[in-house]
Amino acid sequence: MKKIILVLSALALFTGCGCDQKLMNTPTKKVEMFFSNYQSLDDEVIEQLDKTINEEENFNTEQRAEYKELMKKHYKDLTYDVKDEIIDGDTATVTVEIEVYDYSKAMSDAENYLAEHPEEFQDENGEYNKFKFVTYRLDQLKEVKDKVKYTLNLTLTKVDDEWKLDHLSDENEQKIHGMYIH
Repeated sequence: MKKIILVLSALALFTGCGCDQKLMNTPTKKVEMFFSNYQSLDDEVIEQLDKTINEEENFNTEQRAEYKELMKKHYKDLTYDVKDEIIDGDTATVTVEIEVYDYSKAMSDAENYLAEHPEEFQDENGEYNKFKFVTYRLDQLKEVKDKVKYTLNLTLTKVDDEWKLDHLSDENEQKIHGMYIH
């Protein structure tokens, strides 16, 4: 009997009984994988980060590199806790609490500083120099230690028996990146 159980167990491992796939194909597991990809700096996450940074016209090459490192640290330090999962047929909502660096406050403080001290961000001709301000703002973001918690309600849809995370709202994206103004 033990031999039969061992053989069946080995067979299940090699033939992929689908047990692991079924366990990984839940709305909660998909959300956990989504956030785990951020924490582990998955290739797709880095690819999207690169794309976003390269589209930013206000960064020079050095600032792009600094911002990328800043966001990589942000992603690695992101924490999450799944609070609830509600499945209704082929749709689901997973409630998750995340904790991220509070970059929104630093961004707001930098904008206020610019308004109060515009002369610090002028070039030799007295013209506004956006790169000086971006450098200042990046320096402020590097100093952020405070974190903030957000609750996100992420929706998923089952397509061909596979749970897929729906498109994130702008608000949820801002929360994940620590840029949500609260």
